[in-house]
Amino acid sequence: MSESPTAGALKILLVAAEVAPFAKVGGLADVAGALPLALRALGHDVRVVMPQYTQVDAVQHALRPRVADLAVPLGETTQQVAILESTIGRAAEVPVYFVCNAHYYGRPEVYAYPDDDERFLLFCRAALEMLPALAWWPDVIHCNDWHTGIIPNWLQTIYRKDPRYARIATVYTIHNLAYQGVFPESVLARTGLQAYGRIAPEVAHFPGQINLMARGLLYADAITTVSQQYAREILTPEYGEQLDSLLRERQAQVFGIVNGIDVDLVDPRTDPHLAQPFDADHLEGKAANKAALQQEAGLPPRPDVPICGAISRLAAQKGFEIMVPMLEQLLTTHDVQFVVLAIGNPGYEAQFRQLQARFPNQVAAFLRFDAPLAQRIYGGADLFLMPSRFEPCGLGQMFAMRYGTVPVVRKTGGLADTVRDYDPATGAGDGFVFTRFSPDAFLEAAERALALYAAPAAWRKLVQHDMALDWSWDLSARQYVDLYRRVTNDRGRVLSFEF
Repeated sequence: MSESPTAGALKILLVAAEVAPFAKVGGLADVAGALPLALRALGHDVRVVMPQYTQVDAVQHALRPRVADLAVPLGETTQQVAILESTIGRAAEVPVYFVCNAHYYGRPEVYAYPDDDERFLLFCRAALEMLPALAWWPDVIHCNDWHTGIIPNWLQTIYRKDPRYARIATVYTIHNLAYQGVFPESVLARTGLQAYGRIAPEVAHFPGQINLMARGLLYADAITTVSQQYAREILTPEYGEQLDSLLRERQAQVFGIVNGIDVDLVDPRTDPHLAQPFDADHLEGKAANKAALQQEAGLPPRPDVPICGAISRLAAQKGFEIMVPMLEQLLTTHDVQFVVLAIGNPGYEAQFRQLQARFPNQVAAFLRFDAPLAQRIYGGADLFLMPSRFEPCGLGQMFAMRYGTVPVVRKTGGLADTVRDYDPATGAGDGFVFTRFSPDAFLEAAERALALYAAPAAWRKLVQHDMALDWSWDLSARQYVDLYRRVTNDRGRVLSFEF
């Protein structure tokens, strides 16, 4: 039952460095584009703000001026920005504001510039400075990852004497703790926080440096991460990335909320990139997509041979150091095909090229970014491989199950929360799960999946079960609303600071 559109409606500003469909590097963009729509459907006044990168075309996205000339402090200087506006959503549109400054954001990429500290400090300061000009004041600012970690810090310091800002609560979401925004100590001068000095995590673990994520974790009213399991893992030295002691201190304010996916957009019944639409009751359509994928990949058109798929960034986090040796064993001993779409680490790219050369009738490696092909792999593969070393949430396993592709995953983070290990005795479970980070453990899970694939009736039942699972944002959005209400009701009691 949806909340009333008027009674108790919240004003929420979501701040993110990337937002789909405007600019996307990773899963953060998917969350920042989909969660606001789910919150709006629950009756809340939610708005989004991001930088206007070169790739955000003003004509294509119908950007219109909202604030023509906004002076934004940045250290000892003042930068001029404009605020543009567009919307996302179909039934209920969500306003999206764009911070426009050609010097800092008129570049082709989102990240990886030597002045990223200045770029995102300016973005965050502009997100706060635009509020009076908009004459709109949120109850909650929802910050995301290191790029926005300075906002809770500012609200508790240089903005705290202004009652309009002092009443704003903050929620800070960790999408990936490994990326923390660590910069030289000179960055402190650009924040305007020199009088408040460095914070304990920086002194203890980051000598001579400023850690923007640590500041978000310390000053936010509540901290979330994108699965319950990852919320527990980051409290440990193994997964805490040197911030575990801080997170343990704030443990009462750390919550795990699993991401959803846009089930209207990610739908095999309507996906325009598939060779043929299908649903759980018409799996002959999935067979047609399998045949089309084999043709596109240059693999023998064999409907009886299972296809293992993988779509990922080529990074150590994703478990490629165990995937490649596992595949060497699997391809040698089993009649399977493998299709990978990935880009990233050149060493891993070379390994997949070698694997394709060694097994030309079994392996197809697409080493590029190709969103339509990703959809065709989800739609045409039988198994989806995700052997992550750590995985805050992961969306690929949800996309795969929605398309009837059974996941084989390592039990970590969001993978542990979203994929239950299949039990052949009862038929319960969603996929095939392994715990130990090793090629042998991964191989054993893959072989269990292939054994079930050889039993067509049982396999079809599992595929249909996976396709019926609800990965929509509705439940997650309701959990966020509960948390927003908690921090707004407890403002000033959740955490207070004395200077």
